[in-house]
Amino acid sequence: MRYLTVVLAVAAVALASVPAAGQELPRTPWGAPDLQGVWDFRTLTPMERPDDLEAKDVYTEEEAAEFEARRLAEIAALDDEEPADIVGNYNQFWFDRGTTVVQTNRTSLVTDPVDGRIPPLTAAAEARRAAEARAREGTGRHMPTPGGFTEDLGSNGLQVRCLMGFNSGPPMEPRAYNNNVQVFQTEDHVVLLTEMVHDARIVPLDGRDQLPADLRQWSGSSRAHWDGDTLVVETTNFLRETSFMRGGSTRNLHLTERLTRVAPDTLLYDVRVNDPTTWTRPWSFVVPMQLNPDPLYEYACHEGNYGLYNILAGALEEQSEAAASR
Repeated sequence: MRYLTVVLAVAAVALASVPAAGQELPRTPWGAPDLQGVWDFRTLTPMERPDDLEAKDVYTEEEAAEFEARRLAEIAALDDEEPADIVGNYNQFWFDRGTTVVQTNRTSLVTDPVDGRIPPLTAAAEARRAAEARAREGTGRHMPTPGGFTEDLGSNGLQVRCLMGFNSGPPMEPRAYNNNVQVFQTEDHVVLLTEMVHDARIVPLDGRDQLPADLRQWSGSSRAHWDGDTLVVETTNFLRETSFMRGGSTRNLHLTERLTRVAPDTLLYDVRVNDPTTWTRPWSFVVPMQLNPDPLYEYACHEGNYGLYNILAGALEEQSEAAASR
């Protein structure tokens, strides 16, 4: 029964990438699949399958409705909780996590491994995280590690400095808000413009080589090609960690993103994550994105970097007080 469940779940994901029989999907004037538009990737479905679901890959319709109701009630109740490390946090009005699970009713976005769980960390990654936890003991998540003002502003440092959005990746992942990406196409380029931090990845489609290995960028070096009607984007040469998984990956990340328009209103986003210095094996997740009739709006992280100034000033004041009390 376990084997049959796994087979059916994998088959459901595979079938989701195949347009319905006789369905004509839009194409560009030069004949390529038209992926253009604003695509919404918010969902209540978690990245990993919850522990209590064990071997359940897919919800029934009734189970999905129950999960959605329970999760929405949990989110609404967050306004009654006082965050321990954030002053003046948003209330739930400002968040936009979605209201439903993904169309396939999967219990996790992770599709490989089949247990819906991200593979274990390598020993080196475990050691890195333990060292960071020791260095940041007693420090809030939006505060810099003591003495680390230039290279480290904490586990959310890239987002605090507005270098990379917390869900813009690459790869993109559903998070608290701004879960939209706009796709533009020409014959020899594709652009992925994320709403979060309005970051634009301009990806060549003309067969050029990747950038040299010593030329690294925050979002890596991306190159794309068509595999049938699927756009395949390969990305390497990351400068260091991205915002993905709260900075969980390293500069050795090799990312493969596959984008397939499977229906007029659905873009399937299939991601293969390979970072041998972080996880013990490659793994994959899939997000069915929905066409959004609304435009992207400008996202201002913190204008003039006043937020960063205040964060650093507050951290220095706390450190001075701590030193004076010794």
